Amino acid sequence: MVCALGAAVCFGTATVFQAVAARAAAGAGDGESGAAGDAALLLRALRQWRYLLGLGLDGLGFLLQIVALRSLPIYAVGAALASSLAVTAVVAARLLRVRLSGTEWAAVGVVCAGLGMLGLASGAEGHQAGSAALKWAMLAAGLAVLALGAVAGRLPERGRALLLGLGAGLGFGVVEVTVRLIDSLAPATLFTNPATYALVLGGGAAFLLLTTALQRGSVTTATAGLVIGETIGPAAVGVVWLGDRTRDGLAWLAVLGFAVAVAGALALARFGEAPVQETAERETAGSA
Repeated sequence: MVCALGAAVCFGTATVFQAVAARAAAGAGDGESGAAGDAALLLRALRQWRYLLGLGLDGLGFLLQIVALRSLPIYAVGAALASSLAVTAVVAARLLRVRLSGTEWAAVGVVCAGLGMLGLASGAEGHQAGSAALKWAMLAAGLAVLALGAVAGRLPERGRALLLGLGAGLGFGVVEVTVRLIDSLAPATLFTNPATYALVLGGGAAFLLLTTALQRGSVTTATAGLVIGETIGPAAVGVVWLGDRTRDGLAWLAVLGFAVAVAGALALARFGEAPVQETAERETAGSA
């Protein structure tokens, strides 16, 4: 559980650093538009230590996520990753002077309570080997995420953001499941395993859909879809097909903790892209 929480801290903190850097870069390039402007914005962001630190934290978080998925049930890791929104909220409140409402501070406490219940109730990861059918199903799911993105792009703004966020969550869920389906890193086995390609496809599609959702719709709506997609489906796969279980007699506590943690994360959905106030932007520009 330590690795899962560590991944959440890395992802949540990275969001804040990347938000600061992206907005500072945007302020330095006012007047630019189109694809050339987007490319210039990315290049300016990449020259900022905050953005690079955010990318490094994302990489460390992914490694910790993999370790966690190899030792904990998927439902516990998924709920812990959703709690990165609570981390983002707290870090934004401290570093960016973003004001959290009483309800949002309560949601942070709810997330922590849910994770505490999960920590008490979670057993070890399931030891059932994923079938060949499940591996191919994950590859099909990765392709379905791409198709979902194409359909969502034609919807009105609110429906588009929700569906793109949900698709991104499903893509990240594919990653969570396929990490458990890759048993060997030997090239002869790795490159003939459908789960390997499902992991790459699911992760790439999720990143693409989430980026599009945050650019073209409501951050809150997209993040809500993301949290739902990356927690419920993968948790069900882990329990039904991979043998994830709880400690004896504590299944009820795990279900309650999972529901509480996800509900708290949904209440913090606006922090899917950390808000940055003008005072923070001025502070960043002055220290750049």
